[in-house]
Amino acid sequence: MISKSLRAIAIGVATVCQLASISSTSHAAENLTGETASPGGSIHLSMVHLAEAAAAAGVANIQVADGQTLTNSIQNVAEGKTDIAGTPYILPFLLSKGRGPYSKLGAEKGAELAANLRALYPVTLGIFALYAFNSTGVKGWDDLEGRTIYNGPPRGAALSNARAIIQLVAGLKDGDGYKGVQVNWGQAVKTITDGSAEAVVLPVLFPDSRITQSVASGNMTVWSVPKDKWESVAFTKYLRAPGSAPFTLGLASANLGEGVTVISDDDTFRGLATIGGDIVSKDMSFELAKALTKAHIDTLDDLKKKAPFAEYAGYGVLDVLKSGMCGPNPLKYHEGAVAAWEEAGYTIDNCAKP
Repeated sequence: MISKSLRAIAIGVATVCQLASISSTSHAAENLTGETASPGGSIHLSMVHLAEAAAAAGVANIQVADGQTLTNSIQNVAEGKTDIAGTPYILPFLLSKGRGPYSKLGAEKGAELAANLRALYPVTLGIFALYAFNSTGVKGWDDLEGRTIYNGPPRGAALSNARAIIQLVAGLKDGDGYKGVQVNWGQAVKTITDGSAEAVVLPVLFPDSRITQSVASGNMTVWSVPKDKWESVAFTKYLRAPGSAPFTLGLASANLGEGVTVISDDDTFRGLATIGGDIVSKDMSFELAKALTKAHIDTLDDLKKKAPFAEYAGYGVLDVLKSGMCGPNPLKYHEGAVAAWEEAGYTIDNCAKP
């Protein structure tokens, strides 16, 4: 039932977004393009909500393309081909260094493009956790050696984070201590349910659409990062890696639905959160960036009601540590976004200002 409701929410939000976009064309101040991920997650929800809110406020008509590869989307924004895109913050960092998916650009070109990017607001994309069907017999982080683990898509930030977390918590390397399985996000639920892997290490939300779909195939258990590992020097350092942040939630609130048991060694769920946001070019006008951000701020309460997971998706959370800003993250807020947040009574740390 939860799975159906999540799909209905995604479809409903997208439909409202399209209708609002069409109806507002005659009076919208700007016609903009946006790119985001597939429906069902927090970064998709933030973008389609912005399109609806911006249209309703007469700020802009945003034509949203979802299901996009965000690696390409932020490069499109940096090159002026797209106005707004969702991203995990690890991607602007990699772009700035000309590494990973941007290695062909080189460091100089990558840094030039990354310097064009600015954030409007933060989003928590998910919190990494270990989970498995009870039928597999997996007992937790200490029981992963020799197992087959689905740890992300074939490339990208999720796979890198999952591999690092498994190594930090369980002391195992992909291809050595365990066999990693990688498939694209569109095949995630099938891979979780068809027996291709004994365990899963992926980012989750509360509740999580992949888990709520998968639990129809059997009861599951989800494990928090153990407290001693969480507090270790190595894990603490990794929590401040670009695009990452510490995430804690009272165990009573870590609701993943019927048929799912959540295990922690105390009353707190702990995990590494993947942080991102919707970003624009530094060349976007002050007035437009401010108006878009204001539309987001003014409708935060509505945004948080649009999906069961939205309460814990980091909307409106600007704390430097929790929002993944500053430190190694080169991304700054757009000056118009800074003005909108500060006028609304929020604090933006100087290190996050352009």
